[in-house]
Amino acid sequence: MRWMEDRTEWRADPAALWPEARSVIVCGMNYGPPETTDDARRGVIASYARGRDYHELLKGRLKDVANFLYARLGADVKVFTDTAPVMEKPLAGAAGLGWQGKHTNLVSREFGSWLLLGEIFTTLDLGEADQVVEDACGTCTRCLDICPTDAFPAPYQLDARRCISYLTIEYEGHIPAEFRAPIGNRIFGCDDCLAVCPWNKYAQAAQQTKLQAREATTGPLLVELAALDEEAFRKRFAGTPVKRTGRDRFVRNVLIAVGNSGAPALAATARAALDDSSPLVRAMAVWALQRLDGQMFHAERAARLALETDSGVRAEWQ
Repeated sequence: MRWMEDRTEWRADPAALWPEARSVIVCGMNYGPPETTDDARRGVIASYARGRDYHELLKGRLKDVANFLYARLGADVKVFTDTAPVMEKPLAGAAGLGWQGKHTNLVSREFGSWLLLGEIFTTLDLGEADQVVEDACGTCTRCLDICPTDAFPAPYQLDARRCISYLTIEYEGHIPAEFRAPIGNRIFGCDDCLAVCPWNKYAQAAQQTKLQAREATTGPLLVELAALDEEAFRKRFAGTPVKRTGRDRFVRNVLIAVGNSGAPALAATARAALDDSSPLVRAMAVWALQRLDGQMFHAERAARLALETDSGVRAEWQ
């Protein structure tokens, strides 16, 4: 989480990021609503990551507008899509796109919680900002109540260290034991606090075809994902945000979902992963095997513990 502390002054003030900027144009791209699965043998990928990587797609659209401003008006421009220390959601609120809900994400009257954000910083003075949208969360606490890992210490506050999206995408180590069962079959990100928002009754289906979910990212079978090597992982998730997290962390998440599946037939999948070259994967394979087949776990432990060199994996065996 150290990157959150870096360039704090830039996050607090867009002018500190680029002193010449006079205006910020904030754009939103609709990507919802998501589809879900109750099959514990299949993984769940956050809806924004099921199609093409939105960073590239949205940046391309923003550059079209930025090029127009430069060519027609002579304004200097900089384009950002989650690629710089920019406080996107407060800026989006100031630009009238919506308000930050109690889950800390942007909520729109037209699109609910399903907006991807990007910004154009420009030296062009556009005058008065758009009208700010008032907070309309009221007394509702659905997004706070549904969080599986209790990541919201209070309304409008998120403890990212407990957030499933952070744990499954950004966190590089062995996921702490207290969070593994609540993660369920979420293998990349989490939509729970977004999906439960009542304002989603006004949400519109995404029209951008490149954001549409791919077959490979919609309810994928855990047994297939656990067997992915580096090449197969890159091929399967090429062009999607999933590729960003890397094969080892992703398969680590898959093994947690295997352990949460309650399907004894997947014990063989966990056992096969005990030979993986990544300690992240091996450790969660141990955890999954213990939950699915105690007898197999003890047999493998007797054969493998003394040979294991990674302290994290040894801790799971012990």
